[in-house]
Amino acid sequence: MAKKGLLLCVCQGTCPSFHKMDIFEVLNSLRREGIFEWVGLHPQLCSDDGEKYLRELLKGAEIDQLYVAGCDPTMQRKMYRDAFEAVGFPKEKHIGVEIRNMDTQQAIEAIKNAVKANS
Repeated sequence: MAKKGLLLCVCQGTCPSFHKMDIFEVLNSLRREGIFEWVGLHPQLCSDDGEKYLRELLKGAEIDQLYVAGCDPTMQRKMYRDAFEAVGFPKEKHIGVEIRNMDTQQAIEAIKNAVKANS
């Protein structure tokens, strides 16, 4: 079975598109189910320190797939490309999941559905 990591990116926690969701319950629910090897949270992966965080995290990551739940997956691919290239993390291993404007349960289901679609 593929080893998977999950990062939630929440647009600094101030974007209205995340106000209906309890981000900690999203992480805890998925963590408890054992779907992912690990789960994490970053306030803004598209920032300079977010890119540095991704590079450090992925340097020795032993995962087959990195799920990033946050904004549009197409935007994610463009924003994280440099970090992936810097550490040799294959961009095909990145799976973006759109969770903006969802409540807690909708976000959990969207992430689970992405895992099912990529298994």
